[in-house]
Amino acid sequence: MQDKVPLPELQGRMTRFLARMDERHDDWQMAAIFGRLNQYYFCGTMQDGVLLVPRDSEPVLWVRRSIERAVQESEFPKIRPMSSFRDIAREQGLSPDTLFLEEETVPLAVLERFRKHLPVREIRPLDADIAAVRSVKSAYEMRLLVQAGDIHRRVLEDRVPGMLKEGMSEAEFACELFSEMVRQGHQGIVRFGMFGVEIVGGHLGFGENSICPTAFDGASGIRGLGPAAPVLGSRERRLSAGDLVYIDNGCGVGGYQTDKTMTYMFKKPLTEDVIRIHEECVEIQHQAASLLQPGISPGEIYHTIMEDLSPGFREKFMGFGNHRVKFIGHGVGLFVDEPPVIAAGFDEPLQEGMVIALEPKCGIPGVGMVGIENTFAVTPGGGRSLTGKSPGLVPVF
Repeated sequence: MQDKVPLPELQGRMTRFLARMDERHDDWQMAAIFGRLNQYYFCGTMQDGVLLVPRDSEPVLWVRRSIERAVQESEFPKIRPMSSFRDIAREQGLSPDTLFLEEETVPLAVLERFRKHLPVREIRPLDADIAAVRSVKSAYEMRLLVQAGDIHRRVLEDRVPGMLKEGMSEAEFACELFSEMVRQGHQGIVRFGMFGVEIVGGHLGFGENSICPTAFDGASGIRGLGPAAPVLGSRERRLSAGDLVYIDNGCGVGGYQTDKTMTYMFKKPLTEDVIRIHEECVEIQHQAASLLQPGISPGEIYHTIMEDLSPGFREKFMGFGNHRVKFIGHGVGLFVDEPPVIAAGFDEPLQEGMVIALEPKCGIPGVGMVGIENTFAVTPGGGRSLTGKSPGLVPVF
């Protein structure tokens, strides 16, 4: 079983958060954290409740269910039971005029139930502040990310080639891949902050299924099981000689996830022009990784990469057809899709301890998605890969 998040780690996170709030919001009085991943970040447990952080007194984790589990799992100093928000109001007394909370996480119905008993007048967003604090990983968090990255490398680089069998369906392969990752130590769930995202095993496709249009805001696609479940993989699409096999998935340990993409050529090599496009994506990743240094902004990296692309390559870069995205990388951690994003407009400089997934890719009609993705730690010497160094497009014969 995973160890408890140590108390000094939790205290350090809260200290950084309070400093950020004091720096950015002179008038802040109280923050309410409802999101369970953010509660885990600050408290080391995920329960049904709310973490209240007053400016001038100690934060309290109020738990509706399960208070027993919260106490067992967490080193957080103040954990109290509640049956409803009315219990908080009785002890809290007067409500602040302004409340900071996660606008992208909290359902309106939950907010209204909260305001019924604690009638704050103004709601202000907290999302960017928590994301900024979470974006710089501690040594404790980095150790978990290194473990996740090592599992990711072992499974996708070393074990997948032996798992691919002619005639197997995408769904069958996805199940085998998921099972192997869990056996190797993957936590079994991959979490996204993006609203409405449902992922089972990541994006996986044989041939053109890896560029099937989806609602997911990423370069690749997935056909999946059907309109009601565009996840896992198709039961109908079966692996045959000449197929490009594409995997883009996450791997988590102790809540922290790495992101990685690998490609394989099954029983027959792809054409030389396709291989050259893939190799250019690999070179782009090398170039971008060398720039993952403290003090360089994500926008600078994006501009440097994009201005060097030829017009023909740019037309298929980071997607396919009309389904292209305007980034080449993103932060990872408790969510796979965290700030900072390697894209135009992200101008705050990188800091040592940030962890970035770089994913230069190209969608090719009749073939599928080529390219690569690895997760890197930002260091003074450039990005250090946590997920391996294979260039991908691995021949499987």
